[in-house]
Amino acid sequence: MWILEWLPNWLFYAIFFAGLLGLLASYVMKFIPLVYIYKTPIQLGSIIAIVFGTYMAGAISNQEAWEARVKEMELKVAAAEVQSAKENIKIVEKIVNKTQIIRTRGDDVIKYVDREIVKYNTKFAPGGECEIPKEFIKAHNDAAEAPK
Repeated sequence: MWILEWLPNWLFYAIFFAGLLGLLASYVMKFIPLVYIYKTPIQLGSIIAIVFGTYMAGAISNQEAWEARVKEMELKVAAAEVQSAKENIKIVEKIVNKTQIIRTRGDDVIKYVDREIVKYNTKFAPGGECEIPKEFIKAHNDAAEAPK
């Protein structure tokens, strides 16, 4: 509530107690002419002050409960951010490791293919038989498999 931000909390409790005192005074001080003449407006104003004070006391309590929940959630968010940072580090490490594994496997495949090309140097010469060796197919299929 916007009024809770501008006015101090004790003011609403003071309004409540002033309403109680006004209501009590209207019943106890019947013998004073000024109070007796204005008994009904004093009682009406006192009841309005009591209702307003009670309402605002509830609003203060509700506001404090919400602020406590906000602080609790802020602590949880801070803890989640710390946990998230730790998990991000783990994810980056996994990505670096997998990238390294992929590079290593790629280098192994290239070395294997280079080693096997030497065997078929004569097949790819002009006028030779042009067929794809089984080793190339195997190397291609091995390279397409998921890293272990």
